[in-house]
Amino acid sequence: MKVYTKTGDTGTTALFGGTRVPKHHIRIESYGTVDELNSHIGLIRDQDINALYKNVLIEVQDRLFTVGAILATPPEKEIMKNGQPRLQNLGIVESDIEFLENEIDTMEEALPPMTHFVLPGGHTTVSYCHIARCVCRRAERLAVHLNDIEPTDERVIKYLNRLSDYLFVLARKLSHDLNADEVKWIPRK
Repeated sequence: MKVYTKTGDTGTTALFGGTRVPKHHIRIESYGTVDELNSHIGLIRDQDINALYKNVLIEVQDRLFTVGAILATPPEKEIMKNGQPRLQNLGIVESDIEFLENEIDTMEEALPPMTHFVLPGGHTTVSYCHIARCVCRRAERLAVHLNDIEPTDERVIKYLNRLSDYLFVLARKLSHDLNADEVKWIPRK
């Protein structure tokens, strides 16, 4: 199978189920941003960080492929002509969200309470986490926008929301682990 199909040369692409839409369609923007997020998370995983974090990030990347598949499937194509779900055995479940919450709680137990805002940075790996967090927030906003137009699995939005929280706490934890300088944000008077 060739990588190039030439079917998108006119500015359209196919969703799961075959529906063709413009490449600027909100559904494409939604799952394209999730794909971008997945790449940023791969960059974090490629850093010299604790193997535990790497394993969590692999799990997150796997879940993001599922999120992308869900976002790439219009509601009218969720069930195939034979009556079977198009994304059989794929979905985001409450335990996926609870997994992130548990990881957040574990990291926060090892951190001092947050008493101020911090500016992103202090170490390259920490900065990668903040970039991924921002892309995750954009993916969440796009999924919410899509949901305003066509129903979207609410667990996808919830998962993206919790993932951005996880990435924020991971940035704090890595700052702590790497003895990175945290620059406090001090509002101007």
